[in-house]
Amino acid sequence: MKMLTMPRIEGWVTAGWLLAAAPAVGQEVVELPAEDRWLDADFDELYRLGSMTGDDWEQFGDVRSVAFDGRGNLHIFDGQAQLVYVVGADGGLIRALGGEGDGPGEFGGARAASVFADGRVVVMDHSRRAYHIFGAEGDYERTVRMAGPAAMWQMAPIRVLTGAEAVVRVPTLATGATFTGAAFSGPLRWPSSHAFERTTLSGEETVVDTIAEAWLPPLDVEGLDRVTLVNRLPMPTTLFLGFSPELHWGVLPDGGVAFADSSTYTVKVAEAGAGVVRVLKRPFPPEPVTGRAIRIERDRLRRVKESASPGVVAWMPRGIEELEFFTELSVVRGLGTTWDGEIWVLRRGEGPHDDGPIDVVAPEGRYLGSYRAGTMELPTAFGPDGLVAFIETNELDVQMVVVKRIAINAR
Repeated sequence: MKMLTMPRIEGWVTAGWLLAAAPAVGQEVVELPAEDRWLDADFDELYRLGSMTGDDWEQFGDVRSVAFDGRGNLHIFDGQAQLVYVVGADGGLIRALGGEGDGPGEFGGARAASVFADGRVVVMDHSRRAYHIFGAEGDYERTVRMAGPAAMWQMAPIRVLTGAEAVVRVPTLATGATFTGAAFSGPLRWPSSHAFERTTLSGEETVVDTIAEAWLPPLDVEGLDRVTLVNRLPMPTTLFLGFSPELHWGVLPDGGVAFADSSTYTVKVAEAGAGVVRVLKRPFPPEPVTGRAIRIERDRLRRVKESASPGVVAWMPRGIEELEFFTELSVVRGLGTTWDGEIWVLRRGEGPHDDGPIDVVAPEGRYLGSYRAGTMELPTAFGPDGLVAFIETNELDVQMVVVKRIAINAR
């Protein structure tokens, strides 16, 4: 793996992966079995939204998130329309929240949304540096200002915390940012970890603290000019080595988080105020990155570049032939958490970008079984009573939201 030298750049911790990999004193380590126990999943499709021939409201422009409330209503945030659609159990529209404008409950530039179990909705308004909160019946309640000045503000997904007036976000997983002049002066302070930030919304202004920190893989910054580095500072994942381990995470019902941050099969459970308290492992080692895998990846990136818009290509900091690669292919490709606290872990399939089986683990770390590859996708959102939602794209690049109910056999 390429060794990095980063003169005049502050905040880099070269040994951070060693600290993240070694369990601290007091952490419970659970060794899960190596043998898979296959589960059968019976599921019914309840409704499908997003057809070009459907109602006007369901012709989505940019679905950024979906989430259920405790009544089973699905909340769909369309970033292009700047609206949150609330959909009932029959797939019919109950109401739409927000829209562009300057009035109460209208958005200047909404970038993320989530919903509490009681039906209240929180929307992060990037342009106004605030969170808008709506009541369970759709009425606008209040706006909470984001605390403190910032040289840059990162646009990252948010997820609500059960039983708390708070949301969780990981700024290093930002999909965009706004800069002020201050961002271009002084040293570049790179993050040394992925921080799970808990943002409390109970007052007129947000209060932010950290639940836990995950490992941030090495960044490939050598030789890049300062302007390029500043433009990528809010989104360090754009500077990862190829095949770097991604951060996969979900919020647990007790207010903690479950996450995978390494190339191994390791899932960490963290609690507010305590950090990582439990580490779940299965004995599936990562595979080494081979020359063949690198050639396949370069070919894939060339195809992506040929079909991508200029704006997307502009975010590639290097030429494809100049890319450096991580040494291993990660075992974990995705992670989700259910309303009951189960942790669903998507494993890698045969190829570097192929999905494999999905493991289901109980909150205390008991292995419940696995769904065979190809029989179940990792849901985009989990809801009560076995509800799950998926964001799909058809052959015409039209976004669809599919809702199903899963009846899981006794474990």
